[in-house]
Amino acid sequence: MRRSLSAKLFSAAVIALALLGSAAADESALQPKARVAIVGDSITEQKLYSKYVESWLLACSGVPDLRVMQFGWGGETAGGFANRADNDLAVFDPDIVTLCYGMNDGGYQPWRSEVGTAYEANMRRILDRLSALGVKSVVVGSPGAVDTNFFRPGQTMADKPAHVAYNDNLAHLRDIDRALATEKGQRFADVHAAMVDAMTKANGTLGPKYDVCGGDGFHPGPNGQLLMAYAFLKGLGVDGSIGEIFVDLAANAAKGTPGQKVAEVQKDGPVATVEVSSTRWPFCFEGDANSSGGTRSILPFVPFNDDLNRYLLRVTGLQTPAAKVTWGTETKTFTKDQLAAGVNLAAEFPRTPFDEPFAHFQAAVAEKQNFETFMIKQIVTDFRLIPDFSTDVEAQAAAKVLSGKLMKRWETLDTTARERLVPVNFTIRIEPTAG
Repeated sequence: MRRSLSAKLFSAAVIALALLGSAAADESALQPKARVAIVGDSITEQKLYSKYVESWLLACSGVPDLRVMQFGWGGETAGGFANRADNDLAVFDPDIVTLCYGMNDGGYQPWRSEVGTAYEANMRRILDRLSALGVKSVVVGSPGAVDTNFFRPGQTMADKPAHVAYNDNLAHLRDIDRALATEKGQRFADVHAAMVDAMTKANGTLGPKYDVCGGDGFHPGPNGQLLMAYAFLKGLGVDGSIGEIFVDLAANAAKGTPGQKVAEVQKDGPVATVEVSSTRWPFCFEGDANSSGGTRSILPFVPFNDDLNRYLLRVTGLQTPAAKVTWGTETKTFTKDQLAAGVNLAAEFPRTPFDEPFAHFQAAVAEKQNFETFMIKQIVTDFRLIPDFSTDVEAQAAAKVLSGKLMKRWETLDTTARERLVPVNFTIRIEPTAG
């Protein structure tokens, strides 16, 4: 019998975390040519947070030759994936796997210890299977959250509002995930806390009609899915320093970090311009400041730009109290001290020179991920249902041929997405001003 998580195990997990410190979380799981599988239930199969994660890894990380495939499956529990892991992952052979289960495992009922016992047993099965398959790193993601205002409004569970009771259930499952990740020496992504914290702040500012966990209460729109991507990227330990552009006005000199090719400073009187060609992009957002149907509206409530999207302009040698900076079609004024410390262009400018190419690239990522759902759910997963498949050499050979053809199509779509990651060329204009 598999043991349940006891208070003793949980205490041991906390002690282990304290002893390990933050080294594991701070060190990136990503290595060149790593293959990342994004696994989960229908929230994963929405192919939003998986699209954001893949887009960030390919366009923003600077780590070469990463490959990503999503394995979302609507309605699935951890036990469902444990049953298909060996078969379905075989076509991709991942080095890294992110997991996001618990929403269905909780049973849409108040917390009971039996729910936790079953969930823990199935998550153990998954982690054991991934270890046997040679997966090098696992990000054990917690379940997300249900919406304060849109999950079963007016209904109760165990004499509590339904959203309160079910988020309590999901928080218990989150704690199981965290303890298991520590016990197994794997990574953890607190998706639940990221969503609950941002939802509390967003509702306080944008009001109760703004959904964070989805209009149905548990399938998030782009805003909530960006929170999920944030949690998983943090769990992967990625480096959020996308690029820096340094301009010394006194020396008429400029330079950039890797991925940012910077030309010499050009002067027209006091106005300086710098031409930049970027192959490492910042992450770009869509939508307005109030709609849950885009990613931009959630930004005030999560440190995405601070932690994961630092694209800095540093200007020294300025002889005036401030300067107007024009980037793309927009102009903003910053003080001398702000410019010397570094201005995060990705956070300060709602419209950027990267927006159009980023959207073009994400469309290709979405097309590839749509094919992945078809490939896995409609074909690959059924290989294991062929009678006597484990001993039928001819059936295995036929499945191998079909898998090869499917993967050739996948590689074409993957290549198409990568070909859209072209250098983005733009001009930064710096005009000294009194403020």
